[in-house]
Amino acid sequence: MTARWVVDEVMPRRDLSVVWQPISLFEKNKPDPDSDYYAPTKQTHDYLRVMEAVRQADETETGGRAVSTLGDDGSIDDPVFRYYWQLGSRIHHDGELHFDVAEALSDAGLDPALASAADDSAWDAEIKQRMGVGLALAGDDVGTPLIALDNEDGERVALFGPVITRVPTGDTALRLWDGFVAMATVPGFWEAKRTRTERPDFGQRPR
Repeated sequence: MTARWVVDEVMPRRDLSVVWQPISLFEKNKPDPDSDYYAPTKQTHDYLRVMEAVRQADETETGGRAVSTLGDDGSIDDPVFRYYWQLGSRIHHDGELHFDVAEALSDAGLDPALASAADDSAWDAEIKQRMGVGLALAGDDVGTPLIALDNEDGERVALFGPVITRVPTGDTALRLWDGFVAMATVPGFWEAKRTRTERPDFGQRPR
């Protein structure tokens, strides 16, 4: 939900570029193999292995960092983003946690052979390193979403959130973004929260 808010509503109206980073709840929370939490977090962890393979393949090919920016036609030509959007569409809109990763890659215009990374634990070190950067900024007692940005002095800061159940639009979306940036960049601010009373409304499936 937070990603859709940023991509659909904020990026077109603010000069943003986004680097999508992994956070593995399987790695962070280390669930007991007998718990109900183990299988789904292990599955999504394996999807993150593929994400890092996608990132490396792109950076090797282009010689640059994978970054999401809006093109003149409103599209985002970032393979990491395209893969992530495929995951979100299948999991949250289609209700499928288990699907053919090679097919998801192909639908994202990527090499389906990268799906083999799902079974390769060699990618775990990269996942840990990347999520560690975010947790070092925001603290270990946070989860996802986590947004990092630079304050007015060029210092990197981060906050957990915002947790939203629907995507605000128009000026409301920008008020939320500007408020989030203000909280993230004000020294001494740590937390704001209220009890959630509704389930997420994911809206239409991304195209």
